[in-house]
Amino acid sequence: MLLKNSIIYFLCVIFVFFIYFHIDSFASDKKKKQLESLPPVPVPKDNPQTTEKIELGKKLFFDRRLSGDGTTSCANCHDPEKAFTDGSEISLSYPTTRNFRNAPTLMNVAYAKYLFWDGRAKTLEEQAEFPIMSAFEMNQNLDFLEEEIRIVPEYREAFKRVFGKDVNIKLIAKAIAAFERTLISRNAPIDRYLRGDENALSPEAKKGLEIFTGKGKCIECHYGAYLSDQEFHALEVPENPKYVNEPKFITTRRYVAKINKYPDYMNVKEDLGRYFKTKKRKDYKAFRTPTLREVAKTAPYMHNGIFKSLEEVIDFFNKGGGKGNKLLKPLNLTDYEKKALKTFLVEALSGDDLHIKPPEIP
Repeated sequence: MLLKNSIIYFLCVIFVFFIYFHIDSFASDKKKKQLESLPPVPVPKDNPQTTEKIELGKKLFFDRRLSGDGTTSCANCHDPEKAFTDGSEISLSYPTTRNFRNAPTLMNVAYAKYLFWDGRAKTLEEQAEFPIMSAFEMNQNLDFLEEEIRIVPEYREAFKRVFGKDVNIKLIAKAIAAFERTLISRNAPIDRYLRGDENALSPEAKKGLEIFTGKGKCIECHYGAYLSDQEFHALEVPENPKYVNEPKFITTRRYVAKINKYPDYMNVKEDLGRYFKTKKRKDYKAFRTPTLREVAKTAPYMHNGIFKSLEEVIDFFNKGGGKGNKLLKPLNLTDYEKKALKTFLVEALSGDDLHIKPPEIP
């Protein structure tokens, strides 16, 4: 009898712990799906921010030496005047080639958990190298770039002051990343509203916020300070018909599939997103959830720039996403609800304009 009671007691304890941790986990999930103000910028321990390092990174960001033919800088695809995008459906590319995805904004990128539409980089330092060496972006040899930067006395002296070392690609990436961590939305109405300023949003924007967190279900994937779940989802966004039969576009897609060891790369007919990298079924045609901060300034939208306006994006979600997707259902928003939602996205999530003056390049 004693043994039986002990077993029952033991099972009860396990059950209580099971319920406790699951309720706690559920509560944490619910808590996560709220809008939050931007916290202090996270900075890695091995790349602390300094004024000189940020200035060095800024110069490199605008320096066309980073491209193979000396015509392209990071700022070409991430233009300060366009909220650090290039405003194109498909991002700019190296001469004679064609990119195959849209350039995401660098605004608030310091808070991103993954970089690129497919999440292949996890840090800004890692991300900085990819476009430089990409055959269809900047097409630069990294070893050659080190020598191009090293031969410039001003740069060589700056690297020794900032890092205590000579120029190398890892330090170039660290400097650029330091600059990118300064590209932050300031004074956005949503942040003032969350801090208690009821007048920060207009009545229509408040209605839009209600739809965002309720009937519109936007909060399911766009929450927290970054307004993104930092995950990857397959929404079945349609292919951009403008590029379906363009040889250079097809070439780049095949090339990306090939270098990622996709077996049938010659016959790939669409962008398979994160699947190219992971080969996991759950990532088939899945793309990173973008931040919605500054969304009014970062058209066109989606990984292939197929939607030119927020109205088109809202209609896409209102209809339940693309055909065959398993994540979204029709929302049945009224015309007024769609209008209010757009007002919230435009009015609440746009901070003060960043006035970044291109530096003098040595």
